[in-house]
This record gives sequence, C-alpha cells and structure tokens, in this order.
Amino acid sequence: MTDLPTTDRTLADLTTLRVGGPAERLIEVHDTRELVAAALDVWADGDEWMVLGGGSNVVAADEGFGGTVIRTANKGISELPGESGKVRLRVEAGEGWDDLVAVTVARGLAGMEALSGIPGSVGAAPIQNIGAYGQEAADTLVAVHFLDYLTGDEERIPAADLALGYRTSIFKQGRQGVVTAVEFDLEPGADGVGAPVRYTQLASALGVELGVRAPLAAVRAAVLELRRSKGMVLAADDPESVSAGSFFTNPMVTERFSRTLPDDAPRWPTRPEDGPLVVPLGEPLAQPMLVEQPQDERSVKLSAAWLIERAGISRGFALPGSRASVSRKHTLALVNRGGATAEEVLELARYIQAVVQSEFGVLLQPEPLILGASL
Repeated sequence: MTDLPTTDRTLADLTTLRVGGPAERLIEVHDTRELVAAALDVWADGDEWMVLGGGSNVVAADEGFGGTVIRTANKGISELPGESGKVRLRVEAGEGWDDLVAVTVARGLAGMEALSGIPGSVGAAPIQNIGAYGQEAADTLVAVHFLDYLTGDEERIPAADLALGYRTSIFKQGRQGVVTAVEFDLEPGADGVGAPVRYTQLASALGVELGVRAPLAAVRAAVLELRRSKGMVLAADDPESVSAGSFFTNPMVTERFSRTLPDDAPRWPTRPEDGPLVVPLGEPLAQPMLVEQPQDERSVKLSAAWLIERAGISRGFALPGSRASVSRKHTLALVNRGGATAEEVLELARYIQAVVQSEFGVLLQPEPLILGASL
C-alpha cells in the first residue's frame, strides 16, 4: 500500500464533483491483501476512516476529512464455477464498474449491459445497489466479500442477506466494513443478445418493443449515448458531466399520498420501502417524518426530476453568485461550473429540497454520500 501526500491532493482531485478539502491521511491500495491490511491497521489505530473508489458518488466538505481515506485500486476479474449454465465472475473492489461492463459485453455475457457508463468502482456497486435503464446490480449479484469492522473477519455474504433495495443495502443501513470483492452471475448471451429490455426510453432508442432482447453491443452503445445526452458520462469536453451523477433519489411514497399529486405526475407502483419519505407541509426539513403504511398498501415511486421541474426549478438554474448549478442536460444533476465549493453545491441542494417540499410535501433524499457536511 502507498501513503500518498495529502498536501498536494485534496478530495476535490479524487471525486467527480471536484469539491472537497484534504484528508488527514490518504492510502492507496493496489491489491486485495493490501486493502485488508490497510483497513485493519487503520481500525486498530482508532482513526476516523472511509473507503473511496472512483469518487463518483461523494460530496466532500470544503474542510476535508479529519481521518484516513483508503483509496481502492485493487483490480482483477476472474472466473469461478457458475450455476445453471451461468458464468460467475469474481471482481475485485477497485475495478472500474464500466470497465467490468465492457468486459462482459465483449465476452457475450448478458445482465449488465444497461448499466454501461455508470462511473465509480465495483466495490461501491452493492452499497446502494446501483441501477439504470431497467437493470440493477441486484439482478446479477451473487455475493459480496466483506471485511467486517466490528470483528475484523473476512466474510462472504450471499446476495439474499444484503437487503438490496432501491439504492439501499445493509451497508447503507449501518453494516460497517470494507467490500473487497464482488461475485456476479451472468447469462451467456446467445448470438451476442442481451437481457430483455425493460426501460421505455432505452427500448425507444433501440427501436424495439419492451421485453425484446437486443444485441449486447447495441444496448451498450444506446445506453452510453443516452447517458452522454444527460451529461452522465464524465468527459473532459463536457462541463455538464462535472457532477456526482443524480443528486436525489426518486422518492418512495404511499399509494394514498401519490393520489394527492397532479394527475400528470409520473408514478411507478413498487414494493414497500422503509425510510423517511414525506414531510408534511410546514414541518422542518431537518425532521423527516416516517410515514406509516398499511401492509396491504403499495408503495409508489415518484420522479424526482418531475417534482423539481414542476416546482419551478429549471435546467441550468443557479443561486445568485453561485458556481454550482442544476445541469443544463439533466435536472437531477448538480454541476460544478468551475471552482464551486462543496457548500455552494449543498446550498443549492438545500434550496431544491425546500422548494419541492413546500410545493408537494415531499422531502427529496440525496443519493451521494455527503462527507463532513449535511443537508
């Protein structure tokens, strides 16, 4: 493992939003044994700590982080015996997610192609169960190799025990430790054909009906183009891509509450999710209210982008004098226009939360990890 100088490198250098001060200590690990050793050493010292992969889902405070950042650079993809004709891959935590997807498409393996272009590392994928265009990590995830913070033991946790849901898992619900590797099962795509297309926008881009299988390479190309059109593929020539991706998750509310919204509000009935979802009008933003839901009432997913736009916040919106703004391509992305501070980004996020809550009674929840600060 390598101790990197913290005087010259800040968290702004290591995150896609490009905000954040220095860490007290920065360690980069290059294989899984180094990752385990580094984590155990840091835990034994009692330091504050965090693991950083691609830095694509982090908003770091301007003051930096008063502890140790362990940056994962352990890479590798190996094949294990699979089940039921599937191909099982073990992928080290520091492998780039899109690099993995590119490998699976090149090898004719179906199940991840719609997750093309998502930035960040493989180790971060199970944390919030990444998803896009009708696929989730949970669709192919078999197990996580995990170093437990409380016991110091290395475990293999089956996917069934991860409580994977919409942008959540046991790790977001309090299980502390380090993901060292992840196992996935993928389908050998017959004649290079992918999984059934399950997202309307993607089906339209491919010119196929929902549920139809399309060539893996075509799906990947279409998804990458859709993401680029929204500024969701980091590119040096695209200032709209200097973001942490979607800043807010789509809210989960009760079906009863969803009926109080305008008729044209997008709604997707889904399975129930727990968590602070709705704040009644007039309640403080800092005290979200957990809505009691009858067991026989469905949950409904709303569109955060629709709520933001209907609340009067348009693409490109910025607070006066701020260098942070809403993306001109995608309402859910908050963009660093150049030299923005973390506080400018968070100030904009708080404003959006307040306006949407005032208009609709829905408290939007941030998707990225907010390190050393809060909304």
